Parts: sequence; C-alpha cells; structure tokens
Amino acid sequence: MKAAIVKRYGPPQVARVTESPTPRPRPGQVRVRVAVAAVTAGDARIRAARFPQGFGLVARLVYGLRGPRIGVLGSVFSGVVDAVGTGVDSLSPGDEVCGMAGQRMGTHAEYVVVPAARAVRRPAGVSHEDAAGVLFGGTTALHFLRDEAALKPGASVLVNGASGAVGTNAVQLAKHLGARVTGVTSTPNMDLVAELGADRTVDHTTTDVVSLTERFDVVLDTVGNLSPASGRGLLDEGGVLLLAAAGLRDVVRARGNVRAGAAPERPEDFAHLLGLVADGVLTPVIDRIDPLEEIAEAYRRVDSGHKVGNVLIRP
Repeated sequence: MKAAIVKRYGPPQVARVTESPTPRPRPGQVRVRVAVAAVTAGDARIRAARFPQGFGLVARLVYGLRGPRIGVLGSVFSGVVDAVGTGVDSLSPGDEVCGMAGQRMGTHAEYVVVPAARAVRRPAGVSHEDAAGVLFGGTTALHFLRDEAALKPGASVLVNGASGAVGTNAVQLAKHLGARVTGVTSTPNMDLVAELGADRTVDHTTTDVVSLTERFDVVLDTVGNLSPASGRGLLDEGGVLLLAAAGLRDVVRARGNVRAGAAPERPEDFAHLLGLVADGVLTPVIDRIDPLEEIAEAYRRVDSGHKVGNVLIRP
C-alpha cells in the first residue's frame, strides 16, 4: 500500500509517500481502506516535534527520540471496512465507518488497522469528507464545552481561535447548546465565524483578546495564547476557563475554574457528532483536500497557522 512515512522529525517534506506493507487485522481489529483522512495540528506537532511547552522530553520518550516510532502518522479516518480480525462480529467487510486511531495512528495511508470499537458506522447522509472533518475538532470542542464546562442555555461563551478545527466546531456546538457566542478570529474569517452562528466576532489583528471589557461564563482558548491568569480576567463570576492548547505548566496549574488537558476519543462521541452533522446542526469546515502524494503541502497549510477548519488528504 501507499503510505506517508515520517522517519525523522522535521519540516513538512520529511513526510514522504512510499510503498509499505499492508497491515493485517489482529483479533478484535478491523482493516479500513481509507477514503479520507485528516491532517491535524496534532499530526503536525508530532511530525515536527513541536510539542506544547514543557512536554518535549516526555513526548519524545513516548513517540520517539529522533523520529516517530510509528512512521505513519494520522489519527482521523473515514473509509470502508476491508477485512476483520477474529472475534469481530459488529462490523463486516463493506461497512462504511469512520473514527480515530488514537496513539496507534496510521491513517495517512491507503489502509489502517484499528480496534473494531474505534470504528463507528458512517451515517448515509454524511460524506467521507465531513466525517473526517468533524472528529478531531468536534471531540475536543464537545469535551470542553459539554463535559468540562457543563454549558447551559443562555450562557455567554468566548471562543478564542474560532476559525480553526476546534473553534469552528466550538462555535456551532455552543450555539446548539443554547449559548451566546463571541468568536475571536482574523479579518478574513469573520464572516465565516458569523455564518457558523457567532453572535459577535472580534478581530484579533486589531483587538487583543485580553483587552475585552465584556466578561463571559465560559472562555475556550483553542490557540494557546491565554494563561490561567489572563484567561481568568475574561471570566464573569462563576465562569470557567478552558485551555484546549495548554503547555505542561498550565496543565499542572489547572484547578478550580480552569480546565486543561487532552480530550478523550470516545466512540459514543463520534456517533453523537456524526448525528449532528446528519441532522444539519453541525457543518464541518474544510480548508482543502489534497491527494496523499501531496501530504507535504497539506502539512505546510497546517503549519502556516492560517488554515480554516480542517485539512484533509485522500489516499
């Protein structure tokens, strides 16, 4: 099979497409022929060893000292079951599925093997592109807004970084949960953020987010430029600060009304998000779709910091 292999940490061009052995499913696993995969900020961080501040040493011990131990990166996929391992009776070859591969990664290839429990059926009304486009940002936004903040109707929410993969989902999910949303983004993306449901938009190129005088029930930072101290200054009494892109220091210091850390990858959340897409409640935002052979270009777009929503590849 063709796969994008990363043998050493570095710039986008270290990801090179080459022939690789097609994986075989073990007991409890399924093999999926990948139709579309996402190239996420998480993938880019691993490829470049550009880990959040304070996580560098720990991350290299986990992923590899000089390069990723698992050469095929990518965690998000949508495709068709090609083969099943022994003990799998929930899925069969031909079933259309999507999901997240977790630490096993491997989705930047023609085939990926994942535990059957991590592959959820793709609703008929949801395209492979939308399925791959909603899961990374959607699971993060859902976890922080619904689970960590227990967002309630009528609450005021500030989404810092409202045009990224997490932010575009957060704006829509917050509105779906009945909140009043202020989205912080750049000039070219203000109309998009408003179309996604933001009641108000703030242009970060002209207004520093920490200078806002309004106070919010929930502040979600998807960028990483708010600290517990600066973020708390934006909160109303009883408000909650959500740091979705925090460094080690802020993760350790997160307590009380500050929440930080990684979002879980739960199949039940995949299914919930896909249902919202099928119902027209949630619209995945796609920046671009590249063929697998142009994965370096996809990475360059992610690295630029200017992508809008999601960057996808098609093996």
